[in-house]
Amino acid sequence: EILVPEFHKKIKEAFEVFDHEANNTVDVREIGTIVRSLGCCPSEGELHDLIAEVEEEEPTGYIRFEKFLPVMTEVLLERRYRPIPEDVLLRAFEVLDPFKRGFLSKEELIKYMTEEGEPFSQEEMEEMLSAAIDPESNSIHYKDYITMMVIDE
Repeated sequence: EILVPEFHKKIKEAFEVFDHEANNTVDVREIGTIVRSLGCCPSEGELHDLIAEVEEEEPTGYIRFEKFLPVMTEVLLERRYRPIPEDVLLRAFEVLDPFKRGFLSKEELIKYMTEEGEPFSQEEMEEMLSAAIDPESNSIHYKDYITMMVIDE
């Protein structure tokens, strides 16, 4: 109960960044960014479900703050969509690096991220590459990248 006013304040601040018309609505496409800025890491499927929960009966393309606030408060109280721990991320990269080199080539990374599991879109891939790839070696030194990715609690 002590956390609720603090969560409401954080949610309102994050929402307002994208409320360009100052009318307590945001474009539905901004919801993922807002949710992630609050320290949550939902999958695309989980994000889709969350959006379905906060959308109007007849989707308008906009999400109202009044509908978003209680749902997002519950998400934060339940600690849903927690980030993956650093050691789990490291093990995942190590599986992709059977020779234990400590890095993946740009080509390997693109292959794994676009052809396996929940594939990255072109935009997501470009964003990851710009942050992860060392321009000199044209590879990702994943231990350094994981340190950058982890959200401090």
